[in-house]
Amino acid sequence: MKDLISIKDLNIEEIEEILEKSEEMEFVLKENKNLDIMKGKILATLFFEPSTRTKLSFTSAMQRLGGSVMGFEAVESLSVAKGENLTDTIKTVEKYSDIIVIRHPKEGTARYVAEVSSKPIINAGDGSNQHPSQTLLDLYSIKKLKGRIEGLNIILLGDLKHARVMKPLAYSLAMFGAKLTFASPVGLEFNKELLNEIKEKFNTNMIQTNDIYSAVNEADVVYACRIQKERFADQYEAEKLQKSFKITPEMLEGAKEDMIILHALPKVGEVDSSIDGTKYAKYFDQVAYGIPVRMAILSMVI
Repeated sequence: MKDLISIKDLNIEEIEEILEKSEEMEFVLKENKNLDIMKGKILATLFFEPSTRTKLSFTSAMQRLGGSVMGFEAVESLSVAKGENLTDTIKTVEKYSDIIVIRHPKEGTARYVAEVSSKPIINAGDGSNQHPSQTLLDLYSIKKLKGRIEGLNIILLGDLKHARVMKPLAYSLAMFGAKLTFASPVGLEFNKELLNEIKEKFNTNMIQTNDIYSAVNEADVVYACRIQKERFADQYEAEKLQKSFKITPEMLEGAKEDMIILHALPKVGEVDSSIDGTKYAKYFDQVAYGIPVRMAILSMVI
């Protein structure tokens, strides 16, 4: 890889290679071994939207590989505040660094940046479009926790219209042969173009429902996401949906014994906090897998 822009740029063999490299990196971390793969290399993190987990995990991954990190969030950048155009920003930053990780609110920005930059670009989220390192982390989490992806009943639940983690995840899970159910409030379903693309490419059986209760019963994996309140014109409507569409302890009474719940975080009410301490909650394990996966990605783009 020179860049990591979209999960659609990768075939299943390339994804498997990244997952295998991630497992190698996880072993290195468990053995407390020191790596110098990135010694003398600098990662630039350019976040035009706020981030906690993605930014910190890329920082941790780079440092654990022996490299260093610099960067900004848009609120910290005087150049952005002054109106500097994106091309000039990238052309400047690439003179200071060896890899650039970028998050931007506008769809397609990461692809554009990859075209103008001579350095490897990693997309850390472009609007509601793609977040490929998160998708790879999610695939790795499912494979580690369930032993496989193919044939699993996997439920994607929440704001499927706006959440950037869900679209590439649905696509890649279909690539691996999972059985998919999409559960969302009315009006927050996946768009038909995505569903048609998945059906055409992978011949995947998919179920769409607005009933959160029925979706959970047969699940091997429930992957929940928050209602993307910041992408709503009507904040009251978003808050109403946040309260009505959530996983509760009562809902898990009919769940499979080995079912797991994943979440890209932050949680803001869509998973009842009392579930955090149950055997079903695996989202904090999922967060930890972000380090070896992003270590693998960085080592493969440089």
